[in-house]
Amino acid sequence: MEGFQAAKVFTATKAKEREELGENLTEWLRQNPGIRIKDKVVTQSSDNEFHCLSIIVFYDFQ
Repeated sequence: MEGFQAAKVFTATKAKEREELGENLTEWLRQNPGIRIKDKVVTQSSDNEFHCLSIIVFYDFQ
């Protein structure tokens, strides 16, 4: 991973929230045009009841 200045975490456990996660990330990108994404990590974890989806975006400022 290249150097970065900040990270933003998007996470959801409920089905509807997981479905909207990509849209939330896209909206955040629109609202922050001065950033440059350096890397990202997508993870999913589960137990008997919950499924957690996380997207971590590493970025710096242009």
